[in-house]
Amino acid sequence: MLKAILLDLDGTLLGNSMELFVPAYLEALGGFLAGHVPPRRLVTELLNATRLMAANDGTGPTNEELFASAFYPALGRERAQLEPVIRRFYAEEFPKLRSLTRPVPEAPRLVEWALGRGLQVAVATNPLFPRTAIEQRLEWAGAGLQRFPYALVTTYEAMHACKPHPAYYREIFSLLGRQPEECLMAGDDWGADILPSTGLGCRAWWVADPTAQPPAAPPRLVGQGRLSALLDRLLAAESGLGRLLDLA
Repeated sequence: MLKAILLDLDGTLLGNSMELFVPAYLEALGGFLAGHVPPRRLVTELLNATRLMAANDGTGPTNEELFASAFYPALGRERAQLEPVIRRFYAEEFPKLRSLTRPVPEAPRLVEWALGRGLQVAVATNPLFPRTAIEQRLEWAGAGLQRFPYALVTTYEAMHACKPHPAYYREIFSLLGRQPEECLMAGDDWGADILPSTGLGCRAWWVADPTAQPPAAPPRLVGQGRLSALLDRLLAAESGLGRLLDLA
């Protein structure tokens, strides 16, 4: 029986092209910290530390701890020096990036439906950002934490692995207290959202154009289409929650 829904953020709950968003984010961060670190050097070391987080396998420190252990020493700066400046960046400059994103009308409707049926809802976004950056993007999506009591939001402060490592999904299932078979993952990235989650036994919905050709056909893929199509399928099956995992 379906007990939990895992929802990716960028490209799923929020219209956000990371190909556009990330360069703008790096430029804004580099400019904000230019008085402390040359922008090019900051971006280089930030990306190096991010690659370390991406390789985290769930057996060591949190992503934040791993990032900090590489990022600040590489810049030759004390964490206590730069961290307050970075916090100000997220409070003052990061909100300006909202203009690069667009809300997905069905996103809050889907979350509201799931919570209203007693399902756990986890925001299963790649935990490469601090919590404030994720909370803000959820607000931009119209699905913020003040509105919805999520069971879990994966942030770099809390998680010990990243997508597409299976350990990331194992940690989610453990934190939710659920078996993979009790969960449904919805996301737009085939390699990061669909393959690793279905590989562990979770069902998945691929948020993609309904005519897109899947790279493969995982046995636990229940369907594909926009988020609105998933909501329609869930509403259609509402009379029997036990059948929601058999939507294909």
